[in-house]
Amino acid sequence: MLMGNNASATTAISNTAITNQIKDTISDNCVVIFSKSTCSYCKMAKKLFQEMNVNYKAIELDRYENGNHFQDILHQMTGSRTVPRIFINGNFVGGATDTQQLHREGKLLPLVYQCQIQRERNSVHSSGFP
Repeated sequence: MLMGNNASATTAISNTAITNQIKDTISDNCVVIFSKSTCSYCKMAKKLFQEMNVNYKAIELDRYENGNHFQDILHQMTGSRTVPRIFINGNFVGGATDTQQLHREGKLLPLVYQCQIQRERNSVHSSGFP
């Protein structure tokens, strides 16, 4: 029989589940944008990747029942709750203006390409070919 406050245990489990879901999404995709469908900065970031013909995974937090909870976890992970929260090759690179700055400096595409090359190598190695 459990005694005490079960709500905190439930919250801890859901925090862990959401954290794992976020981490899995980040590790499964070269570019992930945690976004809101009505956010102009989010639209600007997605447009930048579209113009570069770079595939990305957009998670529209305003369309998820637990979107605010996701934002809380992203705040813990990145130091800010604002959107977009952009990850490339598993690393947090910032928001829309940070990403545009990386692009202006010629650093954005190399980050994306590095991820794509690593994924190609991993898929070749996992398929049994040298």
